Amino acid sequence: MMPLIVRRGLFFLSFAFLAGCDTVVLNPAGDVAVQQGNLIVISTVLMLLIIVPVIALTILFAWKYRKSNTAAKYDPEWDHSTKLELVIWGAPLLIIIALGLLTWITTHTLDPYRPLDRLDEGRPVPEGMKPMIVEVVALDWKWLFIYPEQGIATVNELATPVDVPIQFKITASTVMNSFYIPELAGQIYAMAGMETKLNAVLNEPGEYEGFSANYSGAGFSHMRFKYHGMKNADFERWVQEVKAENSTLDRPGYLQLEKPSEREPIRRYGNVDPALYHGILNRCVAEGTTCMDEMMMRDHHRAMGHHE
Repeated sequence: MMPLIVRRGLFFLSFAFLAGCDTVVLNPAGDVAVQQGNLIVISTVLMLLIIVPVIALTILFAWKYRKSNTAAKYDPEWDHSTKLELVIWGAPLLIIIALGLLTWITTHTLDPYRPLDRLDEGRPVPEGMKPMIVEVVALDWKWLFIYPEQGIATVNELATPVDVPIQFKITASTVMNSFYIPELAGQIYAMAGMETKLNAVLNEPGEYEGFSANYSGAGFSHMRFKYHGMKNADFERWVQEVKAENSTLDRPGYLQLEKPSEREPIRRYGNVDPALYHGILNRCVAEGTTCMDEMMMRDHHRAMGHHE
């Protein structure tokens, strides 16, 4: 058996190690992540209102009614207490109702498809401000970011201005992945032939890390990217730096990039085919391939003609 002093030492040592953990989810840099962090804290506190008393009472009863305590009152005929039943069933019921209301409200408020109505708790989105669009493609095993409004693209590097709503349009080349920047917002799945969306805003400049939160094969562990939150002037300067690159991401270039690779370095493309993301989403990048949306449109017209 391990000596008591060693066991106690390991117990307190574990707390010392945990104290050094970077609780990123509870120290976010974006308003959506702030609200999600608050939801975690509130939900945890509500559940602890039941857990802590139950644990405390378990310890109390075990101590009070231990075999050696002959002074403890023993009543073998006791079988019911209305007050005790109200507490046992009423308190959990009230907490379940509170959690249900909280879940219903935040499910709609933090819907990733829902356009933002505020930059942070004290600032609404200015009237007329449109979100910046970033098209995200999960590849094996790297990330491609296309900026359709700026006409540029990057691999394993993402940059956005602070205090500007961002709408991410997310898809994948093959295997399902999960787009996740803990400081910005919750994770959103990326699936081939489908588009998911995430509306978010970053409030603090800095360098953050994004990654795939869904196992997708051999290179999954290194499927990470740098996320730069910049002031508007710095972001515009960054865009010009990317534009200064002489490389172009066209369809043949994408087909080469799409091939599985690990530990891919940052790449920048000063020009990008404006229809590339549409081709990726609809599985028709390769020449001569029919796009999914076109195929579905033909099937729809055929079905309508048949019914007529």
